[in-house]
Amino acid sequence: MNGLLIGRFQPFHLGHLDALQFALSKVDKLWVGLGSSNLPSQKDNPFSAEQRKEMILSSIDETIKEKISIYFIPDLDNHIKWIEKIDTIVPKFDIIFSNDDLTKHLYSKRSIQVITIPFFKRDKLSGTHIRELIISDQKWDDLVPDGSKIFLEKIDAKNYLKNL
Repeated sequence: MNGLLIGRFQPFHLGHLDALQFALSKVDKLWVGLGSSNLPSQKDNPFSAEQRKEMILSSIDETIKEKISIYFIPDLDNHIKWIEKIDTIVPKFDIIFSNDDLTKHLYSKRSIQVITIPFFKRDKLSGTHIRELIISDQKWDDLVPDGSKIFLEKIDAKNYLKNL
């Protein structure tokens, strides 16, 4: 059975890693959709799809890499066209993992099971919060997996984010 997990992963943090592992416990193969892949770098979406893919792949071990495939999912103005676009990008899936009410609603009209992802330390693990910590030079590196940490240090994330 195949599943789909869509997220922005801005940046990929420990909550995302937990969600990925949760989803993998329910399916054989997991398609990971990088949402907003067509947007330029901006304050709320600072990292490109390629950068997010690099963070994810450098944060997971080989056994997980064998079970996932990463796809770039663009934003569209029309929600129905958005899920139709996903159908053209991602191979068939039986389950979608999402906490987004609109995504749940749209897929509930199809024969695709929607599973809510348990939040892991949601008060601390949000991309917005982590980006704010980075910019304000506070401790953030314990909120992301090692792969994301290395990537963010490599690109000098504090200055990168401040310049957006």
